[in-house]
Amino acid sequence: MLSGGATVLSIVITTFVVNLRHVLMSSSLAVYLRSVSRGWVALFAYGVTDESFALNLTRFRNGNWDWRQALVLNYTANAAWIGSSILGGYSGQFIPAGAFGIDYALIAMFLCLLVFQLRGKLYTVTAIVAGVLAVILALLVPGNVYIVLASILAATFGVFFRRLASTNPDVL
Repeated sequence: MLSGGATVLSIVITTFVVNLRHVLMSSSLAVYLRSVSRGWVALFAYGVTDESFALNLTRFRNGNWDWRQALVLNYTANAAWIGSSILGGYSGQFIPAGAFGIDYALIAMFLCLLVFQLRGKLYTVTAIVAGVLAVILALLVPGNVYIVLASILAATFGVFFRRLASTNPDVL
């Protein structure tokens, strides 16, 4: 955004909106941290990333995970990110563009994280709806706002579908 000449206000607003996902991730994990003091919860919440969220949520749901293990995971992931960023900053110039499928690595990681979260038909159908909507909206809507629109529409569909399934169990 800086190189594109965006204003400071638009950068701040964009950063705020993009990072609102951390509120959702932290609130999803908060139910597993009810007995933990606020200080530890604050430290935990500060370290939540997309990857640590997916791993922690899966492990908390399985029941064999506690907040201390989750905290270590959060900060190990952050340390790996920082270390990799520094290493990439210095050595990235030696990797040819498009080599090793690096351009696909981030997409593959998020697809794997998605698969870990699919716990039934409702989640699978909602994920498919989100993907289809994202592709359709990418063709119709300029810029990257299609991602937010597809997410909101798919989440709304998921809520509607869950309510429909609770009143009519044959739906699922």
